[in-house]
Order: sequence, then C-alpha cells, then structure tokens
Amino acid sequence: MNWMITVNPRSVRLQPISIHYVRHGFGRVELRRFDPARDSYEALTAMLHRAFARLGEQGLNCTCVDQNADVTRSRATRGDCYVAVCDGHIVGTVTLYAPDRESPCQLYQRDDVASMRQFAVEPAWQSRGVGTMMLAFADHWAATRGYAELALDTPQPAAHLIAFYRDHGFRITDFLHFDGKRYDSAILCKPAVVARTLAAWSRRLALPRRPVARAA
Repeated sequence: MNWMITVNPRSVRLQPISIHYVRHGFGRVELRRFDPARDSYEALTAMLHRAFARLGEQGLNCTCVDQNADVTRSRATRGDCYVAVCDGHIVGTVTLYAPDRESPCQLYQRDDVASMRQFAVEPAWQSRGVGTMMLAFADHWAATRGYAELALDTPQPAAHLIAFYRDHGFRITDFLHFDGKRYDSAILCKPAVVARTLAAWSRRLALPRRPVARAA
C-alpha cells in the first residue's frame, strides 16, 4: 500500500489533491475533493445513512443518521468535502472546516483550530484503513494551513468511536450537549503535525471485523 501527496502550503487551496492506495482484492481507492459534476449528494447521503445506522439503532440521533441530501449539501459546502472512491462508488467521506464562528462549541471557534464533520466510512469498507487514511489527510490538511489543532465531536455513549479516535492521537477536551440531540458529545482534538506526510503512513489494510460508524 502506498499513499503519496505533494502539497505547497502557499498554494494549497489552488492545487487539486488526489491520494490513492491499492490492495489486492480490494481495488483502487482514491481520496479526492467531492465534485458535484460527477458525484451525487444523494449517493453521499445514502452512504452516510448506512455508516451511521448502528448509532441510530442505539437511539443516538446524530445528524447523519437521517439527514436529507439538502442538509448533506449544506454541510459539505460550508467546508472542504473529500470522498474516498472505489470503482465509482463513494466508500468514505470527511468535510474539513476552518474556524466556525457560529458553532456552539468554543473550540471550533478558535482561530488556530480546524474541525472535521460528516466523517464516515461505508460499513463494508470499515476496518480496512480508509478511515485511517482520511484522518491522516485531515491532519495534513490542517497542518499545511497553519492550524495548531484538529478537532471533532462524537457521541459520548459511542465508546468504540472514542477509542478509535484515541488510538489515532485524539484526546477528550470537553463535553457538550448540542441542541436537539438526545446525548452529550465528547469534544476531541489533537495537534496538527506539519512534519507528518501521508507518504509516511503505511499501515497494513485488514479485512473488516465488524461495521463501525464514524462521528458526525
């Protein structure tokens, strides 16, 4: 498995970014910016629903459990939306945000913090390294733009998700109850390390053990 990326921090917003890995039996996965000319918000929404179904079954009303395509579009276009694609099908996604002055989360408002939303992996593709690849890219995205921290939130009752993020270097900094939710959310963050390049990430891809939904 090989991941390669070349980014000039001074022109990062102008450069199209495409990352690939190939593993025998899985196919070729490309991580690239969502393109409305060839990608569908309806397909992206359906994938989010599948990825978050487990949380919905636990009674956790995450936005991604049942949001419509208009909400998906609104959330995606407020940040930089990327998709992992295999054979023309979206198998993962993450949307990266600059500081969000309108967020009820004070951490998300800070000038030196980037955040990630709508992070999800198709259930059949979970535990194969797709989520790890997207987290590595999110870290790189934040660092090359000068952010000191990368933050996210996930339902506090979803212990498996908190463990997943902790395994990737995130730490819990706060808990917050977002309006309309039936649960408290854990707020997690990690330093964005500019020296870390995607080419240095070479974790072996493994067959999925069980579906794991990712955080909203």
